[in-house]
Amino acid sequence: MRSLLTLSVLLALIRGNKGQNPTVTLLPKFSQVYVGDDVTLVCNHKGGNKPTTWFINGSPQSMQSYSVLLTAVTPTNNGEYKCEQGGLKSEPYNLTVLELEPHAQLSPSIGGAVMTKGEGRNLVLQVDDDLKDWACFVLRGVSGFALGVHVYEKTKRASIFAELKEAERATFWCKKKGTALRSNAVTLKKTELMVMLDPPAVPALQGEPVALRCVVWGGPKLENATFYKDTTKIKSSSEGTYVITNATQNDNGKYSCHATYRYSHISAQAAKREGDSDAQELKVIGGPPAAALISKSHKSLWCSCLSCPVSCTSYLWYHTLFNDPYARRRLSENDQTITMKKEGLYSCRMDCGKGFSRFSNVYNYKADHMPEFEVLLYILVGLAALIILTVLTVWMLKRRTCGGNTLQATGWGKDKEMLMSVCFEQRENL
Repeated sequence: MRSLLTLSVLLALIRGNKGQNPTVTLLPKFSQVYVGDDVTLVCNHKGGNKPTTWFINGSPQSMQSYSVLLTAVTPTNNGEYKCEQGGLKSEPYNLTVLELEPHAQLSPSIGGAVMTKGEGRNLVLQVDDDLKDWACFVLRGVSGFALGVHVYEKTKRASIFAELKEAERATFWCKKKGTALRSNAVTLKKTELMVMLDPPAVPALQGEPVALRCVVWGGPKLENATFYKDTTKIKSSSEGTYVITNATQNDNGKYSCHATYRYSHISAQAAKREGDSDAQELKVIGGPPAAALISKSHKSLWCSCLSCPVSCTSYLWYHTLFNDPYARRRLSENDQTITMKKEGLYSCRMDCGKGFSRFSNVYNYKADHMPEFEVLLYILVGLAALIILTVLTVWMLKRRTCGGNTLQATGWGKDKEMLMSVCFEQRENL
């Protein structure tokens, strides 16, 4: 009897597992998705890589993979995502992209989005508050890992060492423990070629400049770089950089480069070499609304964001040292206007609750300093005036002492005769 009961329970479990619907999971597991993030939707991750049909807002899609990568997401990616495996459909996953910036910024200290195999790169974390409760993570494929965070208390910044390991691409981000506050996501990609087309590691924003660099591993002398968009030649340059001054949707596409170079730092007679890069996708997005900073007077600044949503209710001001772009510090002021007190770079943005507006343009403030030659001139003029005043004072005192009224004073005796002789000598000298 007991064996029959056990058998029935096993059969029920088998039937239940066989008929279990797949589920859609978002990776990384962000509580809020911000514009510009790279995210992956996974169908039944535990079930392995099965043939999968995806539906977006009810429409079947052509991709058959169990995972879907969405790069530099915008509100156009909002909608209902479902997947189907073995005739069974998942419950819908509703994706909502906030057109705001997250609460912290993560960016490479050097370089762009592409690294050679085995290479690593430092990513710098900047936050408005204390860094001690921040932790950082990486998603390689569909596997996530925690990373060590190096905090520099003196400079109030933190960094992580980003490496791809064996993954073709990886997404890095940081989060404040116990809260929903996080940084933007930075995606780095691997190449095994000597020549690489290196776009920025942050999303390309419409209306802003974008620089695409043609880089050769090992730092040889670059003699020429030819850039291509969707296999069509667009520019040749010895500088190795192609700049899009005003990015638009028309600039979307896959870019690559062909480089001619020599390792002349190893040998003066180094042979000429050449090679092609991988094609890298460039996606231009609108991005969050940007604040604007206007100088009202010599020391006063005014912040405005006409395109910000109504949830943006307060102003945040920042000061950065001239010699350290990662030393940005949030100021205590939260009014629409401020008075600049220290030299440096000033910027502003608006707090919109779940995120921020984009940073404003930067205002370069230098306090009034008198040129050195003017300071020296004023010192010399002041000394000359002091000498002249001293001479005149002494001369006036001597005239008063030797005047007639003084000499007619009584009761001096021999001192009077001595003073008269001194005054006579002084008049002769004058």
